[in-house]
Amino acid sequence: MVKIVDAKEYVEKILSQHRPGEENYLAFYEHRLGVICKEPKLLLIPLDDHLVHRGDGVFETLKFVHRKIYLLDAHLERMAKSCKAIFINPPCSFDQIKDLIIEVARASGVDNGILSLFIGRGPGGFTTDFRECPQSSLYIVARRLPEKPESFWEKGVTAFKSKTPAKQCYMARIKTVDYLPNVLMKMEAIEKGYDFPLCFDEQGFLAEGATENVVIVNEKGTLVIPEMNNALPGTTLMRALDLIKNEVDFVFRPIKEEEIYEAREVILLGTTIDALSIVRYNDKPIHDVRPGPVSKRLRELLQKDLWENGVEF
Repeated sequence: MVKIVDAKEYVEKILSQHRPGEENYLAFYEHRLGVICKEPKLLLIPLDDHLVHRGDGVFETLKFVHRKIYLLDAHLERMAKSCKAIFINPPCSFDQIKDLIIEVARASGVDNGILSLFIGRGPGGFTTDFRECPQSSLYIVARRLPEKPESFWEKGVTAFKSKTPAKQCYMARIKTVDYLPNVLMKMEAIEKGYDFPLCFDEQGFLAEGATENVVIVNEKGTLVIPEMNNALPGTTLMRALDLIKNEVDFVFRPIKEEEIYEAREVILLGTTIDALSIVRYNDKPIHDVRPGPVSKRLRELLQKDLWENGVEF
């Protein structure tokens, strides 16, 4: 027989259990409760929140370095668009959410970290009917920023063509919590011994990585970006293009897989990596198998931009 307990004993059970990864969780906020907590064992989401059992919600991931949050407004603008796309009204204004993010970052007690922001349909039931949920949910989590050695950027990384196809266009441009295709891509990369996966659409055009945008520098030195029909336009990507627009020509257009093999550079762009060179694709070398000048310049510009324009707390 399974023991039936009261609320007090249940909470004691939760607090007594080791939580995998708990050393990385620094502070978190749930809007229903309206407080920030620093006990990782209590980092819990109601199971009946449609965010959990239906994937009915959106999210953003931000970083802060030297106590400066990068691209905060850009992430919130994209989240607002994602909310609108799936007809979720956040439980408070985005101005309030911005203030809450800064407070959670401050409560983390560290200089460098990651902020995860979730808005869900809310708790209230286990069907697909949104009417079960009287109010949307909001969760903000601060965690440790994974530290990588400088050699990670100096040596570059490997990538391959994933068997998981790009998301359908009407879903690819919304940052929902339904990341199962992304998870399967990453799993395949680990199983096959590659650093990063790349996916392609039904016409064979390059789309994106599991959590990164990907661009190429062609033989003419032009930066070529996928059209974003089947990919999420990244905040890092869009800011990087704005920063380098006076130095390098760029164009949005479809990219065939064979162009990757012919490229001078293949570059991943994302929140935690800035700009990172792929030096081998499907076990074949990219150019001279070294990170190229555009990749290095993009990373330099992004780091400088964070230092000069990050939201300080």
